[in-house]
Amino acid sequence: MAEYQGVVGVAGCGEMGLPMAKRLLAAGFEVYGFDIRSISGEFSPRMIGDARAFAMRCDTVISVVRDAKQTRDLLLDQQAILTSPGSRVKTVVLASTLSPRFVRNLASETTPKVPSAQFVDAPMSGAPFSAQSGTLTFMVGGKAENVNSLKPLLFAMGIDIHHLGDLGSGMTAKVLNNLVAASSVAATRRALVAADALGLSREKLLAVMQSSSGQNWFASNLSRISWAHEGYSANNTMGILEKDVGSLIDATVESGLPPNFLEEAVVKALRTL
Repeated sequence: MAEYQGVVGVAGCGEMGLPMAKRLLAAGFEVYGFDIRSISGEFSPRMIGDARAFAMRCDTVISVVRDAKQTRDLLLDQQAILTSPGSRVKTVVLASTLSPRFVRNLASETTPKVPSAQFVDAPMSGAPFSAQSGTLTFMVGGKAENVNSLKPLLFAMGIDIHHLGDLGSGMTAKVLNNLVAASSVAATRRALVAADALGLSREKLLAVMQSSSGQNWFASNLSRISWAHEGYSANNTMGILEKDVGSLIDATVESGLPPNFLEEAVVKALRTL
């Protein structure tokens, strides 16, 4: 595997982005963070609060912001790190979960403005504990030469790297994966509430599920997932899961795939948690 040459920026230093940046730093890469919020702690000396200064420092930016609007703001609109004077950003790695249709349209829109910009979509799977331990799974789309040059960075943060095809294919896999994940979150949470009502110990039910057909990632890692018992809010992880299912719904617009009751049912279920 070729060594990565360049300075890395992580934009969106929240529960996932900050530990990802720390993993890169621990692996020996020159890395800086950017967030519109103030970030304290051991990584704070490497936080750059000015978007233009961040863009002038970094060759590759890994975007871990929340959604499509924040992604557009970061790259083209509010912070505009791709078009700001003096920007040296050559490669953008989209690690947030977004609609693959949005990703492809964003790249097409950017090319006339910044012909040198290269996009790779690399959404990740794993809770914050996976980001902290460097055990994320990345689903990657983009040109082979671009993906290969980024693999040292991806392996510093994760253990499973799946290059799935052209730009957008990583996001396609992620939104499909997250439909299944969101379904299991809603089903597991519902089963635990029902266990209480029916007089069965939650712990005993989870033990049965672990070795039975109801086993799933959420149930198996319930004690390690910081957001496992959150109620629904548009601004928390349950809201992010809802957004991810919405990204799948958006992705099917041009596919000819008819609307399905499952996506809508999962969204409704998440809103009841």
